[in-house]
Amino acid sequence: MTRIPTLLFTTTALGSLASAALAEGELNALVWCDHTDPALIEPFEAAHDVKVNLREYEGTGAALALLEQSRPGDWDVLVIDGIDVFRAVEAGILAPLPDDELPTADFFPEVVMAENNSIDGTTYAVTEKFGYNTISYNADKVDPADMESLATVWSEKYDGRISIYDYYLPVMGLAAIAGGIPTAEIGGDDLEAIGGTLSTMRSRAASVAGVVAAQTALATGEVDIVVGGGEWLTAVLAGEQPELTWTIPQEGAVRWAQSIGVVAGSENPDLALEFVKYIVSPEGQARLATSSCFWGMPANAKAGDVLSDEQKSILRWDEQADYLARTQLYPAPDADLDIEMQDLWLETLQQ
Repeated sequence: MTRIPTLLFTTTALGSLASAALAEGELNALVWCDHTDPALIEPFEAAHDVKVNLREYEGTGAALALLEQSRPGDWDVLVIDGIDVFRAVEAGILAPLPDDELPTADFFPEVVMAENNSIDGTTYAVTEKFGYNTISYNADKVDPADMESLATVWSEKYDGRISIYDYYLPVMGLAAIAGGIPTAEIGGDDLEAIGGTLSTMRSRAASVAGVVAAQTALATGEVDIVVGGGEWLTAVLAGEQPELTWTIPQEGAVRWAQSIGVVAGSENPDLALEFVKYIVSPEGQARLATSSCFWGMPANAKAGDVLSDEQKSILRWDEQADYLARTQLYPAPDADLDIEMQDLWLETLQQ
């Protein structure tokens, strides 16, 4: 999912970045906003008598640029979109991880994603959280049956009542799925068909919005549907607005996954590894899954022993086998196709 800024109605505890010279007993982590929840970070700090300095970022490109501009030792831990781990490895940013110290045997098998987290047999990152870019909606304002098919989600019936999540890969993935094109097989020849679906989608939409704006629009009734939304968009609102929900249509949806790794050149590699191990432990996973910023499924299935029944219900724990079977990974275009896809997205936004 690349990208999630701080969500509406939540607060984050964004720690300030320490000085470039890492102090003894401190750890510098470049993270998504779900890692800034004190409920997640404070138990690790107490257990290891350390201070974790957190810096939140948006977009893999921004993280890689920041890391490339930093001095060796400035950073210890990186959270990154699973499909972008290879970019960090190619840039020499991630250090190898010891497979025998990672509890991947306890993970949901579909999200171990060794093909993303390992390069040439060496593991550089581990999946920590996953979820779905799919359809979020207000069940009091739309016919839930219509949300079970992508053919009716952006039909004329909902003209002007839709917001589109402003990130090209998952939304183009949904457009491909709607047309029967597997996300893993998207090529240049498919872009005309995908573009036609995007054009229809855009013509029905009141807005193309980032996370905060899309969530605001749904929560306030400005729109009734968010294409590209999911549990991460509505779960934090479930307590006050249970009518805001999400589904995976019969055609399927796109699955996101985020990974965590140790930054190459860390001055505290052992402590950084301990942080990674904590995050993927059952306790760390349960806290990460229910972060005040955004919820998502933990990669480690043993987190289910720690989560409450209510939390598992909100996460749709018992439906994950079906969801995992019916969803596809983000498109992973090569550099040339990625440029074409971004150009098509920009054309769509300008309509």
